Amino acid sequence: MIYSFLRSLLFLLPTELSHTLSLKALVLLYRSGLLGILFPPLPDNPQRVFGLEFANPVGLAAGLDKNGDYIDALGALGFGFIEIGTVTPRPQPGNSKPRLFRLPQAEAIINRMGFNNKGVDYLVERARNRQYRGVLGINIGKNVDTPVENALQDYLLCMDKVYSVADYITVNLSSPNTPGLRSLQFGESLRKLVQALQAKQQALALIHKKQVPLLVKIAPDMTDDELVEVASILGEAKIDGVIATNTTISRELVKELNHGSEAGGLSGRPLTAASTHIIKKLDEHFHHAIPIIGVGGIFDTQSAMEKLNAGASLVQVYTGFIYRGPTLIRKLAMLAFGRSS
Repeated sequence: MIYSFLRSLLFLLPTELSHTLSLKALVLLYRSGLLGILFPPLPDNPQRVFGLEFANPVGLAAGLDKNGDYIDALGALGFGFIEIGTVTPRPQPGNSKPRLFRLPQAEAIINRMGFNNKGVDYLVERARNRQYRGVLGINIGKNVDTPVENALQDYLLCMDKVYSVADYITVNLSSPNTPGLRSLQFGESLRKLVQALQAKQQALALIHKKQVPLLVKIAPDMTDDELVEVASILGEAKIDGVIATNTTISRELVKELNHGSEAGGLSGRPLTAASTHIIKKLDEHFHHAIPIIGVGGIFDTQSAMEKLNAGASLVQVYTGFIYRGPTLIRKLAMLAFGRSS
């Protein structure tokens, strides 16, 4: 009830401003010690997935904390894991504002942020100094001015720099807000990219004496035939894990709403069914051999269980967290997620 009231006030402000103010207020509560009183630690519901121990199966999706500025405060809310980024080799401002839009009638958000971030060196320093002891994922991308044919170099550079501070690394090939990026999800482009990143992963494992899992985040806007091709390549490569899915470019369920025609990636309830379908098809192809993190339109235990039943080993929230608040984490954290590897 309190969060609903606070949300109604925040929703009076421009979307990006309200997100920033909310995160800064969260940090103040964390530093004052009030956050620990308001949200006491959750009992553990451990899950072991791709060789990592998760205190519970609920994570924060990439995009909310792009630079690692809020890891400790967000972690205090009870997340079993947090994914920061997307980060690029060099700082970049992202797309021009406004670039973030609420669609409250659909419990959705459209963003065209464009990988705005302070660069990988800044993020690594923030990650290195974190107090949060949960699993930390780092989501890597390419700079907007790096040609798609040279994207691998950006991914390799980011991977090299984040490896020592990451518990897992996500390769973002599926944001709709960086021109040409989604083409890297298919065919020989995907095969060569994954092979090169896995070779780098093995070299870094020897240097740092630890194996950091490599995940690929895919889009929901594939045909079943395209998905089979992607799943075949990732399966042959024995990728450590897949995140399904990123935001959608479809507007079918929101085209009549205010802001429904804005360019960018759509997240929230309109994505629920599409992301669950992708998870189901992936798991059918992988035969449970490759763990999947399910994300997209999770607002309650029912939508989270749909992801689990479709084949997810863990879930991530973002838009549901914005609309429902920290109580959503606590409701989902004790779900019985059974697939581990």
